[in-house]
Amino acid sequence: GGHGVIWLYDGPLHTARLTLRLLETRDVDDVLAWMGDPAVTRYQLYEPRDREQVQAHLAKASIARSLAAPGDWTEFGLELQGRIIGIIFFKLESVDDLTGEIGWALTKRYQGHGYAFEAATAILDLAFGPMKLRRVTAELDPRNDASVALCLRLGMRQEAHFVENLRFKGEWADTGIYAILDREWAARSR
Repeated sequence: GGHGVIWLYDGPLHTARLTLRLLETRDVDDVLAWMGDPAVTRYQLYEPRDREQVQAHLAKASIARSLAAPGDWTEFGLELQGRIIGIIFFKLESVDDLTGEIGWALTKRYQGHGYAFEAATAILDLAFGPMKLRRVTAELDPRNDASVALCLRLGMRQEAHFVENLRFKGEWADTGIYAILDREWAARSR
């Protein structure tokens, strides 16, 4: 105990092409563009969502601005020319062990242009910089080739491949665990 807040949102982050900011209720149509798309949600833990479900999610995400206790999470909206094209999800796993989890989702038409890599890089810089975390993991469906490639491009290594450990949308599915340490992030070539 006695660690205090690991991170508190105090305004948007800017990368070469994107503004990373908290989601707001006005972003509902942009967020619905991927949360409602079966092609994007295929490997997410949720089924495609309707507008009402997206609004309910945004009500939570728009106020998720601090990481202080294990399980606290936030979502950074990726804003490009006034539109939200995806998110980086970040969760504080443990304060004692200084660990976090990162995830992402992107509207289909914006995939494959390096936006997720650009945004995830900024968030990992934040996690290993100001947040002073030691280790960040990503959990994903190993069938999701694009996410696997992104983990590897970020310098994360595969640490586990759990076989059929998850009852997922009516079938048994595998889980891949990727991870990177602060010293590995600092040592990677930019």
